[in-house]
Amino acid sequence: MIKAGDQLPDVAFNVPGPEGVKQMRTADVFGGKTVALFAVPGAFTPTCSAKHLPSFKDKAGELKAKGVDLIACTSVNDHFVINAWSKDQSVGEDILMLADGSGDFARAIGLDADFSKFGMGLRSKRYSMIVKDGVVQHLNVEEGGEYKVSSAEHMLTQL
Repeated sequence: MIKAGDQLPDVAFNVPGPEGVKQMRTADVFGGKTVALFAVPGAFTPTCSAKHLPSFKDKAGELKAKGVDLIACTSVNDHFVINAWSKDQSVGEDILMLADGSGDFARAIGLDADFSKFGMGLRSKRYSMIVKDGVVQHLNVEEGGEYKVSSAEHMLTQL
């Protein structure tokens, strides 16, 4: 599993936007910036939709005031689902939505999880991290289905 001090691996994300989907590599997203990244097990899932994504949307101004250049969300969902969820949650320009459809990023950083017993297959663990110029500064991984340390509120205490 990735840890503080590690460089993020080079992976491609599909990113939905007004002109359609575009591909962005890790360096495109994280290079030269301070990024607040959070990962959810699935778009449209209860905790992700009711708490996790809204915490970052609600706290976007505070995170940026503390030096965050970009807030990004990733999930092991295809870009069609991520785009629909983004619209449903009125994300707008507040959060860059990164579709990790095949779970390449989740696996590469060792934060993939098997949710087959819930009928969801291979997904990402719930976590957040602060990344500066592609290097992990803080990593907050939830255990046992909790939602505490991966919230925007917790991240604000780390900045």
